[in-house]
Amino acid sequence: MWNVFLFVFPSLIIGIFFGYLVRLLIAKYRLNSAEQERKRILEDALREAETRKKEILLEAKAKEIEERKQLDRDFKERNFELQQAQKRLVQKEDTLDKRMESLERKEKELDDEEKEFKQRSEELKKAYEKHLRELERVAQMTAAEAKQQLMNEMIDEAKNDSLGTIRKIEDEARDQGEMKAREIIVSAIQRNAAEVTAERTISTVTLPNDEMKGRIIGREGRNIRAFESIAGVDLIIDDTPEVVIISSFDPYRREIAKQALEKLIVDGRIHPARIEEMIVKIEKDMAQEMVEAGKQACMDLKVNLPRELYPYIGRLKYRTSYGQNVYNHSVEVANLAGMLAGELKSNIDQAKIGGLLHDIGKGIKTTGEGVHSTVGAEVAHKYGMPDNVVNAIASHHGEVEAKYVEAAIVAAADAISAARPGARRESFEDYLKRLQNLEAIANSFEGIEKAYAIQAGREIRVFVASDSVTDDRAIIIAKDIAKRIETEMKYPGQIKVTLIREKRVVEYAK
Repeated sequence: MWNVFLFVFPSLIIGIFFGYLVRLLIAKYRLNSAEQERKRILEDALREAETRKKEILLEAKAKEIEERKQLDRDFKERNFELQQAQKRLVQKEDTLDKRMESLERKEKELDDEEKEFKQRSEELKKAYEKHLRELERVAQMTAAEAKQQLMNEMIDEAKNDSLGTIRKIEDEARDQGEMKAREIIVSAIQRNAAEVTAERTISTVTLPNDEMKGRIIGREGRNIRAFESIAGVDLIIDDTPEVVIISSFDPYRREIAKQALEKLIVDGRIHPARIEEMIVKIEKDMAQEMVEAGKQACMDLKVNLPRELYPYIGRLKYRTSYGQNVYNHSVEVANLAGMLAGELKSNIDQAKIGGLLHDIGKGIKTTGEGVHSTVGAEVAHKYGMPDNVVNAIASHHGEVEAKYVEAAIVAAADAISAARPGARRESFEDYLKRLQNLEAIANSFEGIEKAYAIQAGREIRVFVASDSVTDDRAIIIAKDIAKRIETEMKYPGQIKVTLIREKRVVEYAK
């Protein structure tokens, strides 16, 4: 056993040694292979890096060449533009030189005219002195009387000489101005058409049957009294079948009452507590509806306004003026003002805002204190509207001077909207009064034979005595009548003054 051990143990040791030696040789071989592989990879990487470096250098050179070419092109373009600008400057200098020469010629002509005027003034002065002496000799007048007569003659002569020139200038200005104004106004009106709601003071509610009238009246009239006191309207229940009439001069209160009564009829429960509850609910719904209406108007016009102004705008839905719904009128004026501002190169948005807000005072003013334009301007100023918008609201009826272009545009748009055919209607009494005032103003002038208001008060036709009024005097009378009408009357749109002077000769052949 021991011999076997002595034989096996050395053999095992030798085997382990040889195994370790073999593994060491294998590891060394692998290490040499890895080292060679590392060198090969490093050499490949160096070659690839060198190749990439060359490629990058080539790309950089190509890019540099391209940038140089682009810079050359840009330089040439800039140089060309500079040359063109220099040419334009030279041309402008030539134009300015020509204008300077023209101004110098005109200045010289004005100097010559001034000299001629002075010369004529001297001649007139001499003629005046000669005429004065002749008057004193022939008429045996005092110097003061002769001077007054001469002044009157010279004034009449100057008027006669200037009337022809004035008439020619006015005709030319009128033709050009009317043509341009007509184009702008007609364009604005054609692009903005709106229907008109007739002004009413009553609303009708249809009943399902006549028995409902008794329920609306209630025991001893308590329901109808409660409804009238809470809603602030009058209920008229007569013999008309299945109809109840709501009467009120306040369209807002009338609308609330109408909606409340219709809902009460559908609900069937009609008693004072339910009436008050329903009216309060309708008022809340109407308040929200007014906010939405104001918001919708701003969205339609594409303008931005503070949310606090929405209720003021929406309330105009329940206001009318001469039969024209003020909400629709305000939107129409805003559209017209924006179009006119666009034509006149003014601020379109602020003109629209001024047109939309110009009548908000009508939805606020409930007492007799202050005019709606002043009240509306105060509200607009309170919520931070620009000065030109506030001035447009305050001045659109002439109570305040228009200080901005937008103010004049809003006033013109308001007049266009109010004066277009069918926009408004007035009471018969006001209509007759306006016609009578027109004829009275015309007949108050000397030399008027008769005057007639025609075209529903849009024109006054005046006949003058041909023997006592000359053609030139007729022009002055027409202007004076127009000024009196502008000063003493209030009217929408404009009034045409037509003065007629004719000579009629009648003979009979016997």
